[in-house]
Amino acid sequence: MDTKLKLEQVFREVFDDEEIEITDDMTADDIDAWDSLTHVQLVVAVEEAFNCKFSTVEVMKLKNVGEFIKLIDRKTGNA
Repeated sequence: MDTKLKLEQVFREVFDDEEIEITDDMTADDIDAWDSLTHVQLVVAVEEAFNCKFSTVEVMKLKNVGEFIKLIDRKTGNA
């Protein structure tokens, strides 16, 4: 499965919203329910789904979903 599609499924599960469609330029401001708690839940869910770990610095540097996809691809060897 493509990283973006798999990540979209994780977003849908974390935010309990089957209508979410992620875009590369999407940020936390684009989803009303995306607060600090769901941010942590999202990172943990992504780590589990993609079988990888992110450092706090890596997560803090992310500016949008597109950067998250690139980070996932680097961590999983898909870059």
